[in-house]
Amino acid sequence: MNKKKNLLICIFILSFLVLSGCLNDDSITYESHPTKINYKIRYGYFINSTGTGNYEIKYDSDIPEVLSPGTISYKIINNTYSHEIKKVVNNQMIRWDISDKDNNKYILGVETDVVAQSFIVKELNGENALTIDEIKTDHTELIEQYCKPQIDNNIVYVDPDNPDIKNIAENVLLETGINNSLIVAKNLFIWLKNNTSYKTHPDDYTVQTASKTCQDKTGDCDDLSVLYISICSALEIPARFIRGILIDYDFEEISATPHAWVEVFVGPTLGINGWIPVECAGTAKGSDKIQTEIYQNFGVESADHLRLFTGDGSNESLNISMSGPSFTSYSNDIIIEAEAFLEITNYEILQKNELYVDENGYRKYK
Repeated sequence: MNKKKNLLICIFILSFLVLSGCLNDDSITYESHPTKINYKIRYGYFINSTGTGNYEIKYDSDIPEVLSPGTISYKIINNTYSHEIKKVVNNQMIRWDISDKDNNKYILGVETDVVAQSFIVKELNGENALTIDEIKTDHTELIEQYCKPQIDNNIVYVDPDNPDIKNIAENVLLETGINNSLIVAKNLFIWLKNNTSYKTHPDDYTVQTASKTCQDKTGDCDDLSVLYISICSALEIPARFIRGILIDYDFEEISATPHAWVEVFVGPTLGINGWIPVECAGTAKGSDKIQTEIYQNFGVESADHLRLFTGDGSNESLNISMSGPSFTSYSNDIIIEAEAFLEITNYEILQKNELYVDENGYRKYK
């Protein structure tokens, strides 16, 4: 995975309003924050060809998604160039396949109107989750699909067979004492939060392998997500990569940046068809930072997340999720350059809520 090639660098990390909660008889109320928003977003590539000769440009653009009850509508920014809607590793994408020559300028991308609402798994006690053994018995196909190494360019990124990663996962399972998939996934998340920290690596635009992140104990949103998928998969808890955009609202300043997070399968009655979202790159601080991370980032997908691509556990999806345009030139006199763009406008907060956690650990917005 080469993020320099793609020109999409995940340089921003979720800071999820980790202000101190108000304590009352073991209940917690976190400060009010936007839970329903709307906005317009444009993303894609400016592509310039200079010189003389023939060339081809190929680009698959993700079609955006938000979790229900949010709504979304999109249009192609420039319909001049022929395109088609394709299903690529279970994702709907717009595909451009352009053959042209000499000097040209292209804008390939999507403009989207979004209404997004925060999604939350209310309970974290595992009451309605499957055990790991039940997943192995009843959802063998998910084990086979998601609980294996993922490789790109002969480099193993998702690495559940790595001895150190497997040892960490098995120790967490042993300390947990039960094999309830949600409880174990939560404890693996706690291990991640206790043993790693968010850190970008601006001089190296490639995604780190799970083994390197495990060794260095630091990484950005991609790196931490890849490691978390690996430790879940090591215990045969299906986990997958989500790539998208994070909307940042900070003192009236609005920005958007590429982002990555995870989904974990814990049973068909929870989350979205059994998959619950996990934000691996939170940066809570203070003495109660782990509790804050659990309540605000485990089983939560905030309204500021816009989904673009969901991995299917295959090597192909790992490659595609990181890919930008590709070019084939038939002349040494042709130079093709691509620059990513990501713009957000018309941002509006439709609803703000406090996150309330009762004494039994049940969560709701109020």
